[in-house]
Amino acid sequence: MKEETGELLEHLFRQISGRLTGHVTRLLGPARLDLAEEIVQESMLRALETWPYQGTPENPAGWLFRTARNRAMDLLRHESMAERKHAQEGPAAVTVEPPDFEDDAQIRDDELRMIFMCCHPEIARDARVALSLKIAGGFSVREIARAFLTEEATIAQRLVRAKRQIREKGLGLEMPRGADLAGRMEAALEVLYFVFNEGYAAHEGEDLVRRDLCVEALRLGLALAESEVARPELHALVAMMALQAARLPARVDALGDLVLLEDQDSSKWDRELIGLGFHHFDLSIAGDEVSEYHLQAAIAAAHVRGAGGAADWEMILEQYDRLWEMSGWSPVVALNRAVAVGKVRGAEEALAALDGLERDAPMRQYHLFLAARGHFLRELGRREEAARCYRAALECRCSEPERRLLRRKLGECEVS
Repeated sequence: MKEETGELLEHLFRQISGRLTGHVTRLLGPARLDLAEEIVQESMLRALETWPYQGTPENPAGWLFRTARNRAMDLLRHESMAERKHAQEGPAAVTVEPPDFEDDAQIRDDELRMIFMCCHPEIARDARVALSLKIAGGFSVREIARAFLTEEATIAQRLVRAKRQIREKGLGLEMPRGADLAGRMEAALEVLYFVFNEGYAAHEGEDLVRRDLCVEALRLGLALAESEVARPELHALVAMMALQAARLPARVDALGDLVLLEDQDSSKWDRELIGLGFHHFDLSIAGDEVSEYHLQAAIAAAHVRGAGGAADWEMILEQYDRLWEMSGWSPVVALNRAVAVGKVRGAEEALAALDGLERDAPMRQYHLFLAARGHFLRELGRREEAARCYRAALECRCSEPERRLLRRKLGECEVS
């Protein structure tokens, strides 16, 4: 029973930690963000200790909100009484009363304000992304370190630095406006992108897809998109996430093995998410500017329209050309572009496109780069070279489903 409660709480924490922490932080003040996090953790621990024996409440999320809110209000009352006693004015109750925990609009606003505070330009870029993942996304320090491909101690230092800057600069939970909104929105979109990517293609572990992370990123994106601060590039990102998430049911088979896009059963794709994706894609074209998220949404849309392997690869390559330049020649974009080059111009040109990436040291340790080289070498009949690439890929960090696929590809190269 306690194990089942733990699994439920883990799922709930991912779903509501941002809203819950935002709610408590508004009561206590941003300078006490650490205390707000402690109260949220205490509420989760109390649930873990009581639910197995008293039964899971009918509204588990509401129970957690009530418990955390009551704990925060108790602290405020205690402090108020202590201050009045010190001033010899006698005890008095706290006069500020929070809104009801079931006020969805207020809770949503608390969460949005929290996201934008974490993305304040006064906080260093790397620190604000880490803080947003921790506070709004419910990520652990280990998960953030994995997403950034860096050490846990480094992430912990960034979080400490970000919280110190919130206290020292007196940053608040106000909604940004004007030019301030543009700067914070850019960081917020980057956070959502990180969360979704980690869920869509986990860097390690038993599962290729961590659906809870994809759902959380999409939920946060929709919360922003439905607010007064929505912008075209936000709609583009939501469109990309929805269209890619729509393919998740077909991305792994019943055994948990990876199914490549061209082999997926498109009848398993989520039609509701596809509709949502195209709706936000239409909203994204309202502005005059084209962002990287617009191009990624266009690529995702092309794959969905090309169900059954009939994607318009000429158009996809054109979008990758634009994205590659716009991203400052990102090696990850270049890798994806090389795949499109292979579809349009053949394996020889695709290998030529990959050759330039070998100068990038991290890319030489990236399993997808090595797997792509192996794929195109095998297409050209260069089986021994392809096998070396697959063996090298197996030495890199990757999820277990990807590792199983690499082993199968290696075995196919070794068959005489």
